[in-house]
Amino acid sequence: MEAGALACSHSRKVMKTCLTVRAALLYGRLLSMSTAGRRAKDAEVPKVNADASVPRPRTLGPDADPDATDSALLAALLGRAPMGVALFDDELRFRRVNETLAEALGASSDGLLGRRPAQALPDEAAAAVEAALRRVLAGEPAVTDVELALPPAGGDDAQPRRFACSCFPAEGPGDRPVGVVLTAMEVTERRLAEEAVRRREQRYRSLMEAGAQVVWVTSADGTVTDDAPDWRRITGQSLEDYLADGWLGVVHPEDRPKIEAAWRSCVAENRLFEATYRVRTRTGAYRHFEVRAVPIWQGDAVIEWVGANTDVTGQREAEEMRGRLTEQLSAAALRTARLQQATSMLAEALTVSQVVQVITEVGRSAIGADHSAVALLDDDKLRLSIVAPSGPDAEGAAVPRGTIPVHEPTVMSVAVREGRPFTAGTPDQLRLHLGREEPAMFPDERAWVGLPLLAAGAPIGALRFSFTRPREITEEERVFLEALAGQCALAVERALLFEREHKTAEELQRSLLPSDLPQVPTVRLAARYNPATRHVQVGGDWYDAFRLPDDRLAVAVGDVMGKGVLAAAGMGRVRNALRALALNDPRPAAVLAGLDRLFSATEDEEQFTTVAYAVLDPKTGQGTLSNAGHPPPLLLGGGKPARLSTHEAGTPLGWPSQRQQTSFSVETGNTVVFYSDGLVENRRRGVDAGLEELVTVAAGAPPEVVADPERLVDFLLDRMLAGYEQVDDVTVLALHVPPRTG
Repeated sequence: MEAGALACSHSRKVMKTCLTVRAALLYGRLLSMSTAGRRAKDAEVPKVNADASVPRPRTLGPDADPDATDSALLAALLGRAPMGVALFDDELRFRRVNETLAEALGASSDGLLGRRPAQALPDEAAAAVEAALRRVLAGEPAVTDVELALPPAGGDDAQPRRFACSCFPAEGPGDRPVGVVLTAMEVTERRLAEEAVRRREQRYRSLMEAGAQVVWVTSADGTVTDDAPDWRRITGQSLEDYLADGWLGVVHPEDRPKIEAAWRSCVAENRLFEATYRVRTRTGAYRHFEVRAVPIWQGDAVIEWVGANTDVTGQREAEEMRGRLTEQLSAAALRTARLQQATSMLAEALTVSQVVQVITEVGRSAIGADHSAVALLDDDKLRLSIVAPSGPDAEGAAVPRGTIPVHEPTVMSVAVREGRPFTAGTPDQLRLHLGREEPAMFPDERAWVGLPLLAAGAPIGALRFSFTRPREITEEERVFLEALAGQCALAVERALLFEREHKTAEELQRSLLPSDLPQVPTVRLAARYNPATRHVQVGGDWYDAFRLPDDRLAVAVGDVMGKGVLAAAGMGRVRNALRALALNDPRPAAVLAGLDRLFSATEDEEQFTTVAYAVLDPKTGQGTLSNAGHPPPLLLGGGKPARLSTHEAGTPLGWPSQRQQTSFSVETGNTVVFYSDGLVENRRRGVDAGLEELVTVAAGAPPEVVADPERLVDFLLDRMLAGYEQVDDVTVLALHVPPRTG
């Protein structure tokens, strides 16, 4: 449609040019008329009747004077003609110029008279005009191939104005040459339109060549009428075959019914046809092509169809490859995330059974394993002992038991003996590799993976996964499983070390804390110890209660900074020293002073230890207390509200201090509670707030709880630790003097 409009515009421009040429010829003749002749003719024009009531219009009838019409035409050309007109003399000077041309040159018509083209036009344009004028003066009847580029009217950013010029000789009376007439018609829009059409055609050709598109044409009803050599070179069709069946003849048999139905439907409804299908090529192989066909309209009717086929095989293959790579990358990313998750979970697993539980969960989620098992080598390295998982999901699970001799042909033993992964994707492969059927751990197994657990290059056990369907392990999965087995081996080794330390810590704890509290008829005792370190039941807190040679009762509660075995060792030294000092001189001030001397001589300066030590006469309830930086005791009963001891605490052990002791009395029915700072202090609660909360909790204890030390210590632990994360060891010791009977 754009091309048709451009053609119509071009026809109008040509017609306009022809009229301009005729006007220019007439213009040349008109300019040859003398001024006197024009005046004479003007005098003969009849005057208008001044007395007439209605003026008569001026008309030019068949008998009108030719000179008068020529004068009118000349005036129109000079004043209002849309094309530029100028007359040059034989010295190439402007003699006449109309306003249109003067405006195009950026000057006035009077200002151009007498000037040469070089004085009014740019250099290149002036040279072209002068050359054309000389050719006409030399005898050529006309010069019509001159085109000028003049500066734009809208500034530097606007397009230059282009003018098509023609030159003709101007003749006077007796056909005597008097100069040259130049006509100039602006063709800027036409040149821009022609340039746009050329660019579109060039882009279309470039796109067709770059896209390797093959164009074909059919009639309005979809019948092939024209040959398509490029298409036949691809498909190997003969001309007869192509004209008989067209491009549909080489469409894949599986694709053709659907494609042909869609094509016929689009032809019937005169709508765009787009599809992708497989095409048989000259070699017999099939390639993917994309087609786009559009109807060509003439008026209200479709006259033909034009289609373009593009080979998109490379694109389809790239998309498929990208899809496969995306799946592989997604799977790899998932396995990496699972491995990171397994590493994080294994870092928190403290026992071998917990490690097994993590491996079971990761194996099932990462590779879809249906069963898993971990077995560890015995100390003699001759048998594998299967480890049961722990955790809520492990309860009721079908877990194999027993041991597996390393020399027997099994999935795990082969992996341990050879030190590399063992895989069998089907039962037949398993029998082929083992030479027999393995005693099944699970009855529905159909594929197996065994991986050695290596620590420092030596096997410590094996990891086993199995599936309920035949399954081959890919190379990516194999790499993942080897990495998982490496993490599992590290976790198992760490768990074994932890369990050995745990066992050692339990034995150490039993040796440091009293196995039972002394039985005194007039005093009831109860104690609790909650370590902060998970599973290692030992820390720096301690308590002790023992009878002195004079039947008095010694009670002590202490806290050594730190946790674990080192803190427990320091606690043991302080506890043993306190007992030895108490047996020599049981006075609390003397005992703490002796501990100060011992502490300064044997412990590090950074060590921080607090102790509360009391001596009580069970018969009278009278006692003495000395405090080395420990929290104040809690007092309950006696008809008074729960309260803290107001006796000032001294400095921790080893700090320069004059140890003091204070006297106290525990009346019948009263209770004294000694405790460590772990009961009142944590990350969310300071010491002062914790002490206030302890008094509040104790005040709310029922009388029967206060009268029973066993129930009281549990009551205080439950209420004070509820809702808080325990970050420190907690020790509580309650001393209750029951009411006397009789």
